[in-house]
Amino acid sequence: MDPLFSWPALTSLTLGYLLGSIPFGLILTRAAGLGDVRNIGSGNIGATNVLRTGHKGLAALTLVLDALKGTAAVLLAERYGAGQGIAILASLLGGLGAFLGHIFPVWLGFKGGKGVATYIGVLAGVLWQGALFFCGSWLAIAVLTRYSSLSALVASVITPIALWALGETPAALLAAIMSALLIWKHQGNIARLMRGEEPRIGAKT
Repeated sequence: MDPLFSWPALTSLTLGYLLGSIPFGLILTRAAGLGDVRNIGSGNIGATNVLRTGHKGLAALTLVLDALKGTAAVLLAERYGAGQGIAILASLLGGLGAFLGHIFPVWLGFKGGKGVATYIGVLAGVLWQGALFFCGSWLAIAVLTRYSSLSALVASVITPIALWALGETPAALLAAIMSALLIWKHQGNIARLMRGEEPRIGAKT
């Protein structure tokens, strides 16, 4: 049987999905008495939209937790896969599952976040250099433009290319898949950027 379609591989993907589907942004804002974060700004459950509530601490915590769930999915899947002889494949599938869980959580009718923090967390678990490159690229564009979405889009385009150039083909392939999904989830942002209507980092909506 092809290892990609084996039970250990599917288990790794499922484990990652379940971890990734935890909507920390929604949970934290509700716990803080701020209501449903999906009713403000972009309607997203991620850290950038949580920041639009004016609570920087909650936004930072959302960012960290959304990233950590991606890292945890990779490491747990890798450990499980090691016992099944597919450690690398399991880690990649665990990371992909976490990313899919974040942007398509079953608990929220498959309407989740846009995946930036979880993307970073997955890369941190798979290849820390990739996460560092993504963060550096994001930060550089953010400082210049103060557009979170544009920063994420640029970083997501060049990160897979950088990983491929470094010879990290499996990580580059995973990053390319996540990047394609991330760009697709940012269609609304792309349209607003083109119209000059995209809110900048820190703006309340």
